Parts: sequence; structure tokens; C-alpha cells
Amino acid sequence: MKKKIETKERKAAPLWIRFLSPIMCVVALVAVAIGILSCEREYLWKVQELNLHLDTSLFFRQQMVVPGGILTWLGTYFTEFFYHPVLGVLWLTIWWAALMLLCGKAFRVPLKWSVLLLVPVALLLITCVDLGYWIYYLKLRGHFFVATIALCVVFALVWAFRKIPAKYGLRPLFVVLSTLVLFPFTGFYALLAAVVMGVMSWNLDGTKLRGKCINSVAAVLSVIVVPLVYYHMVYYQTSLENIWWAALPLFCMAEEYGAYYIPYYILVAFCLAMAAGYGKLCSGQVRKPLVWGLANVALLIVLSFGVVKFWYCDYNFHKELRMQHCMELEDWQGLLDEAADQVEPPTRAIVMMRNLALFRLGREGNEMYHYRPGAQPPVTPIHVAMAQVVGSSMYYYYGMPNYCYRWCLEDGVEFGWRAEYLKLLTRCALVNGDHKVARKYLQLLSHTRYHKDWAAEQGKYLDNMQALENDKGYGPVVRLMRYEDRLGSDQAVVEKFLMHHFVTDYSDDKLYIEQSLNAALWTKDIQTFWACFNIYAKSHLNEPMPIHYQEAAYLYGHLEKGVNISNMPFDESVKQSFDAFNKAAENNVRMGLSEEQMKESMYAQFGKTFYYEYYLVRNQKLY
Repeated sequence: MKKKIETKERKAAPLWIRFLSPIMCVVALVAVAIGILSCEREYLWKVQELNLHLDTSLFFRQQMVVPGGILTWLGTYFTEFFYHPVLGVLWLTIWWAALMLLCGKAFRVPLKWSVLLLVPVALLLITCVDLGYWIYYLKLRGHFFVATIALCVVFALVWAFRKIPAKYGLRPLFVVLSTLVLFPFTGFYALLAAVVMGVMSWNLDGTKLRGKCINSVAAVLSVIVVPLVYYHMVYYQTSLENIWWAALPLFCMAEEYGAYYIPYYILVAFCLAMAAGYGKLCSGQVRKPLVWGLANVALLIVLSFGVVKFWYCDYNFHKELRMQHCMELEDWQGLLDEAADQVEPPTRAIVMMRNLALFRLGREGNEMYHYRPGAQPPVTPIHVAMAQVVGSSMYYYYGMPNYCYRWCLEDGVEFGWRAEYLKLLTRCALVNGDHKVARKYLQLLSHTRYHKDWAAEQGKYLDNMQALENDKGYGPVVRLMRYEDRLGSDQAVVEKFLMHHFVTDYSDDKLYIEQSLNAALWTKDIQTFWACFNIYAKSHLNEPMPIHYQEAAYLYGHLEKGVNISNMPFDESVKQSFDAFNKAAENNVRMGLSEEQMKESMYAQFGKTFYYEYYLVRNQKLY
């Protein structure tokens, strides 16, 4: 009688009660997709640039030399689609929808509690959007998709496990065999599935106490023994302490950053909690629809708050990504447009990229101080070196391909080969005239989905140095290479090394001399400036002298009497701004202002002059 009453209550429940939760799930997935596309387009572009998937059998075999290789192969495959952000996010959303469906089937989650299925999706989203500068250092390939695909496998195994009859010892046999078969393909996640099945067995109908114990023992032994067997027989190149954690990201540099593992801990706890509470969600009826609906909404709000809270939103990080994209396209004006609306103090990577754009457009001598100065450190707990962020590109575009080549090779060995590295290696080989080497890299890129067109375009420069030197992209790089070639150590301080290279090495090329003069302003070395200034003036006799070079010459001429500047044709605006700067500085000193206070008060009037740069911009931290 009681069962019949409950059935009537279930049938009498309004449709909005039954389908409110699934509708909320669909809306949440759509909102997540829109949010990623709205906020992270350049981030997704960079992720696929730092990815590499080749459609060759050799590449597949290379992935399979470690546990979880199939996950990295699939992960890098789907990461390629971020080249078109909409397509990549669509694939990610499809995988998350499949994950929710399999999770619901595995744990028999009723429709009324479908919002629970958003928990693993929210956690997986955090693992993707909370990386920040880790994208340059993370060694797990295909990170955006690996955990999602792996959890789909886990939930599919759990679903199959509970469908297997309890008799004949099939369930413990399934636990052992599934772990043994899937560990090479999914690594840690095969072990997670075994543990979840062992916990769930205690709540499955028709299983006696003996069977539950056997299932649990089988799960524990599988977790302990299977990785050891594979370690000694197959994966001996993987360290023993890491064999159980294969296919998980490694957030470790000089030290381990445990906070980044928290979403993974919660994911494991969620799976175990769902297994331990299996069958509980299906019991009971919706007797108070309003309370139940509010509970679903509250869970959705908590998940939304968690995602927003841990979404990495550093202004300069995203500015760097947009500028890097412009640099890759050699859209120098677009890069300057990004630099023009700088709201916060910039990182040195931003400063270097905008100065490069000004240099390529021939405007550095007139505009290098027209943009916001700064040396804001990257907002991240890890130590970030510019060498891994934009250093390799800076070396290439400033005509030092050997250093670019070296960093790409070292980072490729350390963090895995990436499309960005291969493209830079190709460019370096082309400008160095190593066409056989360039052909090798172009052949590799021809096996990618979206970079093969770029490889085909670069192929026209093979064995054709004349076309290379006349190209508007390659030409300036080749001209900057006309100095004594050598390779030393840059101590991973890219900006300082580049600037000192231009003021210590010599070339008679007009473009190189111009950059040497810009570097002399950066170093604030008066003797070096005059040497470069004289050469520049002689090589640009019929051209107007850029305003910042005039400002430096006028300032240095007053600081030291070794050079007579009385006959130099300075613009009247240069003299007036110099006099005004000195008067303002004297007034501020008389008022007792500190250097930092002077820096702030004088920026509006003099921030676009070399005088301000020389006296008030100092001790900037390089990285």
C-alpha cells in the first residue's frame, strides 16, 4: 500500500519539478561555453600554440611510452581545435555533456538532482582556467581534455560494474581486469575507477558481505599491484614514486604548488562520495518542491561562485596573450593598439613587445616613452622567466636566432615539443640559411591540422635567400643579424642581454644602428649613446632626428661638457620641455617630495620624455 502511495505522489509531481534541474544543467553548460569564448579567446589560441599533435604513427607510439598515453594523444588531438575557439569550446562542451550523462548513469542520479552532475564539470573547468602562467611550464600534454576524457572512462567502467551480475565472481574479476587493461591507457584514472567500484560494491543490491569484501580487496590489490607490475615490465623509465600518478599534471618546479591539486582532490572525493552514497538519491519523494528547488539553485550558485572565484583573471597576463597573437601575425599596429589602452602598470614582457612593434614600424625614437612605463611582476605564485613567455620570439625578431634556437630546443626537451617551438625553429633555420633543417621542421608541421598551411607558405623560402631578404617579415631580421656571430649565456635575463648586445656589438646596417641607439637609451650609458648617436646621425643625414634621440643628446650635453651641442639643430620643443622639467624638479625638491612622489606628480606633463625616463625610471626588476 505504501509503495502505491509513493508512486501516486511521484506521478502527481509537476513537470517543472522533474525537469528544472536538467534545464539548469543545460543552461549552465551554455553559460560556461559563452563565458570561455567571451573571456579566453586569446588564452585558447595560446594553449593550442603550446600544443602539438601529429597525424603520424610515430607520434602515437611516442605518447604510449608512458601510462596514460592514449589520454595525451586524444587530449592533444582535441586541443588543436582551439585554433578556432568556437570549435574547440564546442568539443569541450560535448565532452562535458557526455561526462554528465555517464556520471548520472553510473551513480543512478535522478533527474531532480541533475545539478549534482555539474560538480565535476565545475572542477574540471577550474583546472583549465586557473592555470595562468602554468601554461608555459605544464608538462602534461592535452591538459584541457585529459581529465575530462579520463573521467568519462571512469564513469563508464563504474556503470558497467554495477550492471554485472553479482554471482560467479564476475565483479571482482572485472575490477582486476579493467585496471590491468586500462592502466596503460589512463594511468591514475584506472586506479580511481577500481577504488570507486570497491566502495560502490557495499551499496549494490544482491551482494553479500563476502562478495563486498572480495570486491574491496580486489580493488585495493589492483591499485597496489598493477602499477608495480607495469613499472617493472614496461614503464621502467617512469619513476616509481610517480607511477601511481601517471596522467595527472605535475605542478612542481623548484617546489611543489599543492593548491593547484585541490580541484583533483575534490574530484576524487566527489567520486567516492557518490559511490558511498549510491542509491540514497533515488529514495524519498519531493514533498516540498520549493525547498527542493531552492536547494538546487543554492548548489548552482555555490558552483558558480567557486568557478568565478578561481578563474584566473590577471589583466597583464591576458594583455600579453593578445599582444603575442598580434606578434605571431606580425600585426605591429594591432600590437600597439593593445599597448595604447594599458590600464595597469605593464610587465616587462608587454614593454618589450610594444618597443619591438615601434621598432618594426620605425617609430621607436619618437614614441617609445608615449606608453605607460612599468615593471609589474607576473601575478602568480611560480617563478616566471621571460625566456619561457616571449624570450624566444624576442631573440628571433631582434636578429639573434641562435639564442632563439637554443631556448626552443631546451624548452622542447623540458616541456615537450609544441607548435610554437617548431615554427620558431623553422624561422631561425631559414634566416640562418639552414634549409635542410628548416625542411625537417616544415615536414613535421605539415602533419598538424591547422599549421600545415603555414608550413606550406614558408616552403617558398627554401633555397631562396633573395626572397627571404626581400620579405617584409624576414627582411628586418636578416639585417639585424649582420654582426659577429657567437653563442654565450644570457643568464635567462632576456631584456638586459638583448640591450647590452646592441650596445656592445657592431654592425654597419642602418637598422641595426637605430636599434643600438634605442638600446643605449635603455642602458643610460652616456658614452655609448654618443658613439651610437654619431653613427646614426651620419647614416641618416637627410632624415629628421627622432625626438627622443634629441632629448637624450640635449640632456647629456648639459650633464657632460665632453660634447659641444651648441651647433646641433634641436627642436624648440626639446629645449622648452627640458627647461620645464628642470624647473618642475627643482620645485618638487624644494617642497620636499620624495622620488616616488615626484614620479607620480610629474608623469602627466613629462612622462613622454627621455628626461623623465632618465631621472625617475630606475631599478626596474627584470626577469
